[in-house]
Amino acid sequence: RLSSGRRRHREPAAEGCPPGDGGSMRCQQVSVLYFARSAELAGLRSETLSVPRQITSLQLWEEIVKVHPRLAVIRDQVVFAVQQEYVLLGDQLLVLQPGDEVAIIPPISGG
Repeated sequence: RLSSGRRRHREPAAEGCPPGDGGSMRCQQVSVLYFARSAELAGLRSETLSVPRQITSLQLWEEIVKVHPRLAVIRDQVVFAVQQEYVLLGDQLLVLQPGDEVAIIPPISGG
């Protein structure tokens, strides 16, 4: 469809995802869910981000922190889950599919 105004991208492309990328670094739209303190720091509960299809869990966290720098303060305390499977931040390679769900879960205090 044609529109009367300029088109703007809603999401900034991740560093490894140039517009029109058609190579092996193809990007995927993933759903990022924020819980508890991560939601407070990010200022929202969920969003869709464009990230490389193949990315390490640490690189994925870094891409999310680029969008929401305030999340950096919980890096060493956060639980990260991709498709409801816990993932340690590190060199573990993830192969993401369109619509995959990434959850940012900070520690929950209890008594």
